[in-house]
Amino acid sequence: MHREKLLTELQFQASRSSGAGGQHVNKVSSKIELRFNIVDSSALSEDEKNLLLDKLQAKLNKNNELILTCQESRSQHKNKEIVVSKLFVLLKKSLHIPKKRKPTKPNKQAIKKRLEKKAKQALKKENRKKIRL
Repeated sequence: MHREKLLTELQFQASRSSGAGGQHVNKVSSKIELRFNIVDSSALSEDEKNLLLDKLQAKLNKNNELILTCQESRSQHKNKEIVVSKLFVLLKKSLHIPKKRKPTKPNKQAIKKRLEKKAKQALKKENRKKIRL
């Protein structure tokens, strides 16, 4: 994934933020909407595109566009920085392939320790019972 190349493919749209904010919120378009088309991206390889399309399926629209918004700050530039960082975190997380688990067996010492603990616990429970004459 080429970060600089990816930045050129992003589309931004500004709109008015929702919620409280007084007179300022009615004048300024500080909410940022980021659109990124995964299929048309030249910064991603075909394998990366397929992986993203699979993992981010719920977040994509019909055109395979990923849409992220940010209205945390009153500054449009700050919101743009936040939404871009959110995108890169999401892409990095989605492109991560976890290692395959290698099944292992417990060693002899661990088996012995477990059985001793089990016997000790059974003895403890046995000693709690009432004695019948």
